[in-house]
Amino acid sequence: MPRVTVTIITKNEAAHIGAAIDSASWADEIVVVDSGSSDDTVALAAARGVRVESRPWTGWVDQKNFAASLAANDWIFSLDADERVTPGLAHEIKGLLQADPPHAAYKVPRVTFHLGRWIRTTDFYPDYQTRLYDRRAARWAGHYVHESVTAIGSVGRVSQELQHYSYDNLADHLDRINAYSTLAARQMYERGRRAGAFDLLVQGPAAFLRNYILRRGILDGSAGLLLSTVNAYSVFLKFAKLWELQRSVGDRKREAHGG
Repeated sequence: MPRVTVTIITKNEAAHIGAAIDSASWADEIVVVDSGSSDDTVALAAARGVRVESRPWTGWVDQKNFAASLAANDWIFSLDADERVTPGLAHEIKGLLQADPPHAAYKVPRVTFHLGRWIRTTDFYPDYQTRLYDRRAARWAGHYVHESVTAIGSVGRVSQELQHYSYDNLADHLDRINAYSTLAARQMYERGRRAGAFDLLVQGPAAFLRNYILRRGILDGSAGLLLSTVNAYSVFLKFAKLWELQRSVGDRKREAHGG
């Protein structure tokens, strides 16, 4: 029967790490890789008897692959410190690992607690994340944003939810959108994407309609309306920053050529 290691990467996650580890107590092993926390993250993790390693931050992808390399088992469940494995998900994973699983990796539906409720509408849900994987056939890949597990072989799905406590409040959400949109714009630019007037005019409203109508934000009352608007703002900001970036790069090139 395959055994499983839960990996968690951390930095200043004292508010979350204890609950995250507790939710993973069903696993055969838990490995925490910390990147220089200045709070009690390391002490709280060590007090729960899990393996804790310290390593300078090298990026999301490299840090998660390093954590997987430390595991005593080939099957990995990658857990963020602000996430919790529900009892139902733990039971489903253990049942799946009663024999050799048919897939190289598995996507998990993730539900986020925000604005005082679990959000099961808009782009927030079901927010499938590939978290359970065989490190012999899968590993983390990505660039600035949207790191994910890439598998050699088929990817299945489980039905039970992973809980996500992502944002402290709306201000925290907006701060992260600002940071994320900068990285997303840079990534799009480096991949050859460019933004024009059409993107600035259409992408935001289209995102609102997708969130509010197609993904049923309208059924979530004021919270659904608010999150549909915020998600649309996030999309608009990403393209606005892409437009700004391509313009500034163009200006520098013209200056370099005396134009």
